[in-house]
Amino acid sequence: MDFQIYKAIDAKGPDFLHSIFKFFATDAVVLIVIGVALLFLIPWRVRRADRRRAAVAATAAAGLALLIAQPIANAIDRARPFVDHPTQSHLLVGRSTDPSFPSDHATGAFAIAVAIWLYDRTIGTVFLVIGVLVGFARVYVGVHYPGDVLGGAILGAAVALVLRWKPLRRILERAADLCSQLWDRILQAVFGRRVPSSTD
Repeated sequence: MDFQIYKAIDAKGPDFLHSIFKFFATDAVVLIVIGVALLFLIPWRVRRADRRRAAVAATAAAGLALLIAQPIANAIDRARPFVDHPTQSHLLVGRSTDPSFPSDHATGAFAIAVAIWLYDRTIGTVFLVIGVLVGFARVYVGVHYPGDVLGGAILGAAVALVLRWKPLRRILERAADLCSQLWDRILQAVFGRRVPSSTD
């Protein structure tokens, strides 16, 4: 069934869709990283503490989820669809040599999106939409089965939820608050005026 869904999605669209999904499959990770960085770096007038905590939690969740994904990938050692079905796959991007399950892109994207969503529903939803597009695109360009993406999404989301466990959450939020205070002082020193306080 996994392969049947893969065949129904793989490169099934006009050329302009190929370009869009190639971007989401390979380069959207840069947008996600920049988005997380801006979430922390912008001196928000509202919900600054929550958004900066979200950025730190997202970074921690992605790092931990990707770390956990590596031994899982090596243990399962699932071949990529273009390896298992070379005559039935339409590869739109470069060949990946690492195991197919779970998708690292989906793991990282959903760890980040869910971690942010738990602090800020609006911004988190934007990241979730990007995560869905990234996951779909990885199948569309031919480098993953749908199950690889689903597995990565579940793993990433699960890690983000585990980091909401109170003791872990306290540690992350304390670190985020300390980094936030330091960043505000840097902004104040650079721009020569006090950074307006958040209305949290």
